[in-house]
Amino acid sequence: MSAYNQLVTEKKEITANAKIIRRTLCDTDSLREEKQKLEGEMSVLVEMTQSIVAENARIAQNQDEYQKRYDGLVQRYETAKARYGKVTATISAKEAQSERLADFIRMLKKQDGSIAEFDERLWGCMVDFVTVSRKKEIMVTFRDGSEIQA
Repeated sequence: MSAYNQLVTEKKEITANAKIIRRTLCDTDSLREEKQKLEGEMSVLVEMTQSIVAENARIAQNQDEYQKRYDGLVQRYETAKARYGKVTATISAKEAQSERLADFIRMLKKQDGSIAEFDERLWGCMVDFVTVSRKKEIMVTFRDGSEIQA
């Protein structure tokens, strides 16, 4: 409660900073573009692979050369697929972070002044984690990254 009460004294500044953080750190535009390009690349690679397999079934050809072409396409596909997985996971993480910050901002705007008793909903929306040191000092880290010693 004391950490929140310290935080709320700078409500306007904290809200403005959280909006900037949300806009900057949670932007997924470039990742979505990359995801779309990877989807296109994987689609083309699947078509190319199907094409050389069909060609190999119709026309007699050197199997060593065919296997090299096939393996090259499969390797390119696997590389693109791995990157696609990473990009998709990053987008999901940024969207989740954006939602947490949006909840933080909404809850901070709703609150009028300091609080006198523990509020479970407020805790869930505002606090990211709490660190207790060996000296029993408590550091509260809020969802916007603000840290306040309680």
